[in-house]
Amino acid sequence: MTVDPRLFTIAANQPYPLLFATISGAHLYGFPSPDSDYDLRGVHILPMTEVVGLDTGRETIEVSTLQDGLDLDLVTHDLKKFFGLLLKKNGYVLEQLYSPLVVHTTLEHMELMDIAKGCITRYHSHHYLGFVQTQWRLFEREHPPRVKPLLYVYRVLLTGIYLMQTGRVEANLLELNQVFQLPYIPDLIAQKLAGAEKSVLPQADLEFYRQERDRLIQALEVASHNSHLPEAPTAKPALNDLLIRLRLATG
Repeated sequence: MTVDPRLFTIAANQPYPLLFATISGAHLYGFPSPDSDYDLRGVHILPMTEVVGLDTGRETIEVSTLQDGLDLDLVTHDLKKFFGLLLKKNGYVLEQLYSPLVVHTTLEHMELMDIAKGCITRYHSHHYLGFVQTQWRLFEREHPPRVKPLLYVYRVLLTGIYLMQTGRVEANLLELNQVFQLPYIPDLIAQKLAGAEKSVLPQADLEFYRQERDRLIQALEVASHNSHLPEAPTAKPALNDLLIRLRLATG
């Protein structure tokens, strides 16, 4: 995917320097609809003067707007908050950090990607198992059922299984299905790509999709049990060192 050049301008106009900014959401997952918004995620760096006083800077910046002709959902965290999230079993921040759809990068972004390998544990499976339950509830309660939450169910499960098996973050369902070869995934993606954000499933075989969900949940649980990933992150000292260096560099 080619990054829309308007996103580079938006990243350049943020109120604080960025460590990185990447595209997440449906564009990262490989199935954006023609009317999908852009999920821009990243890390900003508060200056020293805005972290040591009584009045602190914005730890999280959230903007949902139509900007430069783009339907934009932007979220950035200050690096201390983001590093803290990396040390928890948070798959979202890993996917943002390792997204190949890069809008803004730095040498320290590259360093962080290397350090964050030490944040990946077998218990990240809990994040993906929890997210599956949320997306399945969304899928079941809508009549007629939509394609989007069903694709999210399978994307999340395959990302989790792949992470447990390889220790690598892959959020793109097209890439994942090169490995898992689920025959129904291309058709579901084609329906999503051809339609609008709220496109529905024609004659949905709910029992089949439910059985597949259950089978993949079991596969994720087995992969977590058998994973060679550590039980706890080891990267805290390196993250602390990078945080101090970046903060001090702001003066």
